[in-house]
Amino acid sequence: MNLHIRLAVLAGILSMAATAANAQSFPTKPVRILTPSSVGSGPDVALRAIAEQLGKKWGQPVLVDNRPGGNGFVATGLFKQAKPDGYELIAPDSSHIATHPHTFRKLPYDPRKDFEPIRPILNTAFFVVVGANSPYKTLGDIIRAAREQPGRVTYGSWFVGSPGHLGGLRLQSLKGIEMLHVPFKDMGQLMAAVAAGEVGWTLGSDASAGPLEKAGKLRYLAIAAPTRSPIHPQVPSVDESPDTKGYDVQAWVGLFAPPGTPEAIKQRISDDVAAVLKSPQIVERYRLLGYENPDLDPGQFAARIQRDTDAWGAVIKQAGLRLDD
Repeated sequence: MNLHIRLAVLAGILSMAATAANAQSFPTKPVRILTPSSVGSGPDVALRAIAEQLGKKWGQPVLVDNRPGGNGFVATGLFKQAKPDGYELIAPDSSHIATHPHTFRKLPYDPRKDFEPIRPILNTAFFVVVGANSPYKTLGDIIRAAREQPGRVTYGSWFVGSPGHLGGLRLQSLKGIEMLHVPFKDMGQLMAAVAAGEVGWTLGSDASAGPLEKAGKLRYLAIAAPTRSPIHPQVPSVDESPDTKGYDVQAWVGLFAPPGTPEAIKQRISDDVAAVLKSPQIVERYRLLGYENPDLDPGQFAARIQRDTDAWGAVIKQAGLRLDD
């Protein structure tokens, strides 16, 4: 081995050793987590609880920087300026990563190139929600009504392109039916309209629909996921009926690092976040919020992102939905 090769090998070894040492000592200063979620929203509350526990674990402040608006473009624009050292992260939801590439012709970011997955920090499966006095007793009832009267059954969402809207499109695609989408300005208006019978049904998380469900004004017909929810084990999964099997509508919030962040630092953050998510404080907070802890490592998270991107892309393409036309 000549001198140049030996020196190159030695430099590589020293570089790996330095990266490993940096990961062990990380962080040595405050960490900032950008989020497109608004202050006080469910994802924001969960993220702040995680940041608090991470701060205790790391001995450094972990700051949550809310930058809502612009379809998440404000937060992602700031994130693109971040250095790849682990001190600036972002926590977008699945819409920004898996569906925006299909609903927007032009994005100011590339989900594949500008975000390196660390770990999902929460998952929410949506319930099929109807008013307390609704004639629908099962999701199958809704499907049959839509077949008998195409375009007459209404479903609501909290805005065009939201998981509630796309979830309705997925059901139409899966079952070959036609329904009327009714968008609202916010979640509160939507749930009130469903409770009053003004809209036939909607998709809602326990965080959004739970208060009116507990008050007896809404009913959960099913959970749009393969298995029952530990939060509401009495509510059947869609996979329990052959009429609705395969109807899956879930959303997540994940933690990402800038491209080029050393693997050792990403793994350190991922491992510490995983430990925090299993802490009693976070488990209890998630129980109250109706969230689940998706225990996925960076590789598993990347695989889920790809599956979600492909699945939602097919639904959006079939519907011809564009948000920037």
